[in-house]
Amino acid sequence: MRTHATWIRLVPWMTAWAVAMAFLESAVVIYLRELYYPDGFKFPLAPVAPHVAVTEVLRELATMVMLLAPAALVTRKRLERFAWFSFCFGVWDIFYYVFLKIILDWPASWLEPDILFLVPVAWSGPVLAPCIISVGLISLGCTLLWRRTRFPGYRPRTGHWVSLGASAVLFLYTFLEEPVSYIRGAGGTLETMVGHRAMDALGAYVPEHYAWWVFLAACVLGGATLGMMLLGQGRATVGDP
Repeated sequence: MRTHATWIRLVPWMTAWAVAMAFLESAVVIYLRELYYPDGFKFPLAPVAPHVAVTEVLRELATMVMLLAPAALVTRKRLERFAWFSFCFGVWDIFYYVFLKIILDWPASWLEPDILFLVPVAWSGPVLAPCIISVGLISLGCTLLWRRTRFPGYRPRTGHWVSLGASAVLFLYTFLEEPVSYIRGAGGTLETMVGHRAMDALGAYVPEHYAWWVFLAACVLGGATLGMMLLGQGRATVGDP
C-alpha cells in the first residue's frame, strides 16, 4: 500500500512544473501585449491577425495537454490523474497572474477584467474569479490524493460528482454570459463565437458586469461538496480506477 509520503514527495516537483508552465504562459502574453498593447492591456481588444488568433487557440489547447501529461506519467489511476491535473491547473493559473504582476505590474486590482480563455468561446471575468477557482482546484486535487492514501479504493460518490459538475457549470456561466450576449446582440452567430473568430466578434466589447451572485453560489456548492468529500467515506471500487 502506498504511504502518505508518496504523493507528498511529488508535490514539490509537480508544483515546480506548474510554476514553470505559468512563467512560459505569462512570457507569451507579455510578448503579445508588447505587440498589441504597448500602452498597457485594456478593453476593447486590439485587432489580431487571423493566424495569430488561431495560434493562440492552439497554444491554449497545447497548454492543457502539457498540464495533463505529468499527471498521466506519475500514476495509472484515472482519479489520481484528475487530481494531479486539478492541482497543477490551479498552481499554474495562480502563478500566471503572479508573474504578470511582477513583470508588468498587471493587474492593477483583483477586479481587473481579463480574457481568460478562447476555447470553445471567449471567456471573460475579473482576475479574482479564476484565482479563487484555482485555490479550489488545488484543494480538490489534494483532497482526492489524501483520501486515496487513507482508502486506496476511495472514489467520490455520484452526488459529489454531480455537485462538482453543477458548480463548474455555474462558474462557466459567469465567464461566458456577458461575452456571448454581446456577440449575439451584435448579430453574431454560433460560428463567430467559436475559437479565434470570437476575438474579431468582440471587437468593441468592454466588460460591464460580472455575475458575482452566481459565482458565489458556485463557490458555496463546490466548497460544501469538497467538505463532504474530505469528511465523508465516499465509496470503494473494484479495480481501483
